[in-house]
Amino acid sequence: MSGLAMPKPDAETLRRRSEIVADMRIIVPGEGVVDAANEMRAFESDGLTAYRQLPLVVVLPETVAQVSRVLRYCNDRNIRVVPRGSGTSLSGGALPLEDAVLLVMSRFNRILEIDFPNRIVVAQPGVTNLGITSAVEQEGFYYAPDPSSQIACSIGGNVAENSGGVHCLKYGLTANNVLGIEMVLMNGEVVRLGGGHLDAEGYDLLGVMTGSEGLLGVVTEVTVRILKKPETARALLIGFPTSEQGGQCVADIIGAGIIPGGMEMMDRPAIHAAEDFVHAGYPLDVEALLIVELDGPGVEVDHLITAVEAIAIANGSTTCRISQSFGPAARRPFPPLAASRQITTVWTAPFRARNCRACWPACASCRKNTASASPTFSTPATAICIRSFSTMPTCRANSTRPKASAPTFCGSASRSVACSPASMAWGSRSAT
Repeated sequence: MSGLAMPKPDAETLRRRSEIVADMRIIVPGEGVVDAANEMRAFESDGLTAYRQLPLVVVLPETVAQVSRVLRYCNDRNIRVVPRGSGTSLSGGALPLEDAVLLVMSRFNRILEIDFPNRIVVAQPGVTNLGITSAVEQEGFYYAPDPSSQIACSIGGNVAENSGGVHCLKYGLTANNVLGIEMVLMNGEVVRLGGGHLDAEGYDLLGVMTGSEGLLGVVTEVTVRILKKPETARALLIGFPTSEQGGQCVADIIGAGIIPGGMEMMDRPAIHAAEDFVHAGYPLDVEALLIVELDGPGVEVDHLITAVEAIAIANGSTTCRISQSFGPAARRPFPPLAASRQITTVWTAPFRARNCRACWPACASCRKNTASASPTFSTPATAICIRSFSTMPTCRANSTRPKASAPTFCGSASRSVACSPASMAWGSRSAT
């Protein structure tokens, strides 16, 4: 990758930099223009950190009118523009250019409308993916696409990249969950595509925009579909002697007409890396681990678990651990762990610190205003705690490891994990 070079900058644009910066300050007054080199360092790259380049100038508009004027100005003067959301992309979609205005949409961070009867949310593009779910979860709703960076990535960036996540297997990508957008074309014209209805007549221009990485316009408003949380979510952790058998199990599950909420597979290096980092209790004698999440009504999930387990055994699985239902599924994935992205998926729906009463610290500053509110834990410690309780979670408020109530154990001590009655626990089965 280091052998690749960024595009050669336009010398005339670089020569007129002072003039361009001055004009940008007129369009976006106050602190909306950043041109000092040390201040632009925060924007020199996105998630693809192998490439770093300071932009010509960073502009942070706050209104649609400002976005329109910036784009019209740049279009009239043949100046490049790179739109940027939260900068979490790994595809290089928000990489700045030396001769380009970096148009950062992070100040568009308000949810404009929540319509529960019609199950839609209208948000500005700087609202985070997880922020939409947080705004509606008190009524039992959530936003389905869940990229691993959802705690930070913006909904506008999701539209630009057509982001997915582990649950896109069942619930679709961003394209399947966005109903409409407001956007500004490169000539400054403001247009609307779709809206708070199922489908729009004519060509699927919304589909063209979704995934266009900002090349066709800049999104200034997004209308998304929200869904009711499933009644139950349970997961199977299945080990195989070869990766080929694990892959065939995936094919057979889909071939049987079963659409899990999510499926991901870890090979032996990923298993060992994750286990060394979080001590999750993964079997180390397998070549592949398949994580299958099933959600829906409890009776349906029970039936599907039996069917998936039978398919796994038919494909030569050597171990199968099945989580126990704990009530309504919580869909707030942890941020990705440093050692392995796949480990996050294990806890994506059925394992949450907020449902693990034995982990709750006594520290009052960790709690919200209500007695039933959950504390916030640091991610690696929480993952360890949920799986084995061998390490208590770290309290962000006081940076200590609070004392938890003594857990009880389910099953044999050698094959099971600690759990409190109010939390979930793994059950273990050996395939015969």
